Amino acid sequence: MAEASWPSEAEVNEMRNLVSSMAGRDPGEVRIVASPYRICPLGAHIDHQGGAVSAMTINRGILLGFIPADDAKVVLRSGQFEGEVHFSISDVQHPVHGSKKDVNHTTDSPNRKEEDSRWGKFARGAVFALQKMGHSLDRGITGYICGSEGLDCAGLSSSAAAGVAYLLAFESANNLTMSEVENIELDRLIENEYLGLRNGILDQSAILLSSHGCLTYMNCKTKEHELVQLLEWTKWSHSWATAIEFKAYEMHKDKLDADLAKRAEHFFSENMRVKKGLEAWTSGNLEEFGRLISASGLSSIKNYECGCEPLIQLYEILVKTPGVYGARFSGAGFRGCCIALVSADVADEAAALVRAEYAKAQPELAATLHPDAAALICEPADSARLISPLL
Repeated sequence: MAEASWPSEAEVNEMRNLVSSMAGRDPGEVRIVASPYRICPLGAHIDHQGGAVSAMTINRGILLGFIPADDAKVVLRSGQFEGEVHFSISDVQHPVHGSKKDVNHTTDSPNRKEEDSRWGKFARGAVFALQKMGHSLDRGITGYICGSEGLDCAGLSSSAAAGVAYLLAFESANNLTMSEVENIELDRLIENEYLGLRNGILDQSAILLSSHGCLTYMNCKTKEHELVQLLEWTKWSHSWATAIEFKAYEMHKDKLDADLAKRAEHFFSENMRVKKGLEAWTSGNLEEFGRLISASGLSSIKNYECGCEPLIQLYEILVKTPGVYGARFSGAGFRGCCIALVSADVADEAAALVRAEYAKAQPELAATLHPDAAALICEPADSARLISPLL
């Protein structure tokens, strides 16, 4: 199986040169974190309920180039946002949620730019998480972070990718060694406790656990996970924690009011789709795997009742497009994007047709989309990782 295609050698070299110029150091000293975006073929909106989910990373994501500082200073620039972020890694960080100010309570200058307070919070959140878990931090970084162009708010978990990138960078600079499971919990602290977001562990788990060419299975209740290769039999026996709950649901579902009944139907049917999806993936039955993805998308619309007209129309276009095995929403619930499993032989033709049909359905919105990012053909990628310096 071919190696993952992201990041390219050109992207890595460009990042080394950017950070080298910024820090006044040799390009060979630059360390780089590659933190990919993720998709979730099956397991929509059930990770925070302890459900079973599937995921994989793609060859797009966030690159964070950095050089460890000789002191506690953190200096950051972004490819997407203006200004610089400045703070001391030894400053005690406090949650930003619940405050009227979208900043944290450190000794920063009051003249700090507003952009700093918006995009700098992920770096501060990583420091908050490491501090909360009792880790001592004394070395900051000089770094430059950028995400794949046009995908900043696409519902591919760029926030989790950013959090993971900063965690790996600060850990590297301070000689801390963390397991993937520990970093999943640290990123959960960033999102749930520091930022106040109410999400599960799907995003960071996919980013930290995935492997090129594999479907990542996760039981969000037991925290078990497995990498499932296409066309490979696995000896691992899946224990479906929802079996008893499903029997209870079948017995009592008629007692639920209409809205709760829809949500419960989505939860239990989506868990079953994940189970059947693993079987289809393992046997190489992409047609069945795609059918389950589309069924997941329909349940998100009918039972979970998420999405908006532009997303729903895009879903409807995708499932009718020749060469598309299946499609559904990915991320954000009421915005974000749609993902589709497409035959590689006709991927370019399918993307062109989707662009054309969507322009007819949503002409004003389609006109605002970046032409190179409106429909992207992606490949599977690896987990988040540190690319070592040359020196």
